[in-house]
Amino acid sequence: MTLDVTVVNVALSDIARDLDAGLGRVQWTVSAYSLAFGALLLTAGALSDRIGRRAVFTAGMALFTLASAGCGLAPDAGTLIAARAAQGLGGAMVFAPTLALLAAAYEGARRQAAIAAFAAIASAAGALGPVVGGLFVQGLGWRWIFLVNVPIGVLVVAGALARMPESAAPAETRRRIDLLGAALGVGTLLALHYPLVTGPEAGWTAPEVLGSAVLGVLLGVALVAGQRRGGGLIDMALLRVRAFSGAAVLGFLARMSSLGVLAFTTLWLQSAHAFSALEVGLYLLPLTGSLLVVGLFVARLQRVFTPDVLVAAGFALQGLGLLALAAAAGAHAGQAATVGGLVLLGAGGAVIFPPLMGVAVSAVPAERAGMASGLTNACFPLGTAAGVAVFGALFSGRVEAGLQAGLQAGPNPGPDGLVPARTAVETGRFELLEPALRPLARSAFSDGFTAVCLASALVCLLGVFAARTLRAEARTVGGGAAKRRRSSVAQTS
Repeated sequence: MTLDVTVVNVALSDIARDLDAGLGRVQWTVSAYSLAFGALLLTAGALSDRIGRRAVFTAGMALFTLASAGCGLAPDAGTLIAARAAQGLGGAMVFAPTLALLAAAYEGARRQAAIAAFAAIASAAGALGPVVGGLFVQGLGWRWIFLVNVPIGVLVVAGALARMPESAAPAETRRRIDLLGAALGVGTLLALHYPLVTGPEAGWTAPEVLGSAVLGVLLGVALVAGQRRGGGLIDMALLRVRAFSGAAVLGFLARMSSLGVLAFTTLWLQSAHAFSALEVGLYLLPLTGSLLVVGLFVARLQRVFTPDVLVAAGFALQGLGLLALAAAAGAHAGQAATVGGLVLLGAGGAVIFPPLMGVAVSAVPAERAGMASGLTNACFPLGTAAGVAVFGALFSGRVEAGLQAGLQAGPNPGPDGLVPARTAVETGRFELLEPALRPLARSAFSDGFTAVCLASALVCLLGVFAARTLRAEARTVGGGAAKRRRSSVAQTS
């Protein structure tokens, strides 16, 4: 599931060229999956508590497999986006019960180690996405990054049915499925996301952009009002647990500052260094390697440091990595800065996510584990989608400003020439431009990527300060665990 968030990144230029799509539609191939994934995790989590976590897991895997086939066979960009959304729905059903299944299977230190292993594998899969994508794009074509999921999905379904024990919440604690809340949640996210993706091209004052933004706010208000009455999609009592709500927000920020930037990093490597898809994937190996290496030691670090310290340190590492990438892009060189930045990004991600997942399942009652898992996991892909949209709007604006400033000092292609030039630059297709315009285009692209890195570094700074919300976890949950152990001993006696 995590691999498919990032595997598409190195194929963006090929998809744009093959399906004749601009940056807006190319962004949707990333965002449609992440939005559907994040928006439906809450419903999938509640559903898994009610009808069984293995049942939801296997049904989601089957849907994901079928949707992957649809992505690989898509004849146009619209079909690809729709199939990616269906993939996201299946992914939500798979991912929502995972933490609850782990929590049911392990206890104490073994649970902490299992969650750390799970987080490390998920993070490594996300980081390996560009390498895997590069291999398939260069060797077989971009469609195979989706078609390869089909045989794997069949094996996972068979393995889950054969080996995975069923798990569900006790009957007396199960909540009803809030279909209206789910619809409002999906509508809110899509309506708020649409202006960020289409605004740079259609104009921020365009009726459809402003109308979608207003609709998103209204739907959001209706969603909050409906959930406050209780018994709905979101258990508002969970959000009042400071450590849990802090973990959810921090997960959103962490994905926004890491995977939200990855699409632009791959495009920058392809444009600045003229790398192929495979070369980009290999160039990103420092990020993948640091994720894997640091991930091996996270369980030991968790025994020494509290969650707030680890998460703050992870955000600091990511912020430094983004500053290094901004410096490399600004200098139009800096191979050492690029590699160092990627290493710091990977190390930071490896340190952040295991403590957050541990807090999420430890700070809530066991019967709410499915909903807590869904709510926490929802923040991860939503952070990715928000990062792609927000940073995409910033990137597009800076590219357009750079092109306009440069063209004013030289040969001006006119208003009808600026839009095609910007479209070509945004997707890294410099071969579509006149040779005289390519230096200006590369400069505008680098300026846009620098702005994205600096904005993401500010998000990391916010994460460093927000990590304080986890301080209560070290005391409250730890004390609660000790009380439960004493109570268990007393009952046994």
